[in-house]
Amino acid sequence: LEHFIEDSNSRIFTGTKGSIEGPYYVPDAPNLGSKAKMPMREDEKGTALIFKGQVRDLDGNGIEGASVELWHADSDGYYSQFDDGLGIPEWNLRATFSTDADGNYEIETIQPAPYQIPHDGPTGEFISSYDGHPWRPAHLHLKVTAPGKRLITTQLYFKGGQWVDDDVAGAVKPELILHPRPNADGIDEVEYDFVLDPVSEKRYVA
Repeated sequence: LEHFIEDSNSRIFTGTKGSIEGPYYVPDAPNLGSKAKMPMREDEKGTALIFKGQVRDLDGNGIEGASVELWHADSDGYYSQFDDGLGIPEWNLRATFSTDADGNYEIETIQPAPYQIPHDGPTGEFISSYDGHPWRPAHLHLKVTAPGKRLITTQLYFKGGQWVDDDVAGAVKPELILHPRPNADGIDEVEYDFVLDPVSEKRYVA
């Protein structure tokens, strides 16, 4: 339901499309500037990923000081602060970034893993009623905004990833799929730009 409400609301704007927030957001993650490595354990498992891009306004101008919040699961599908007692450090794979003078950001992280949503009780019964599954594809969560601009909340997925074509949440959109490619150093790299609408009085679906 959350996905359908978000999709309906996004149609009245012209900037970058969003997606659902999900249940694992934690506010006030550390701000690391415009170019930095995500907080992670020294022995963090997973495939390295460089995620970078630009935040612009509707006229194509880069926005200095835009806020880019990023959080995602680790390579086992667990989130810090929601780790079922596994002892993952508090801000592991969670951070806020502020774009540079040209609106650019560059983040070093890892590619997350798919994971199952909790599916006992009524949720499991509902999924079973239509012969579904409880899996979400691997994804990055983001909140992107700037003063006077509309907040974008989104999830970005990986081309060819398991469950991308069959997400239990139904939240995958073609424009939200990333296509990482090895850079000159052999590290997977992907660029994704955000275009922000101005804050307006346009009405949302309740």
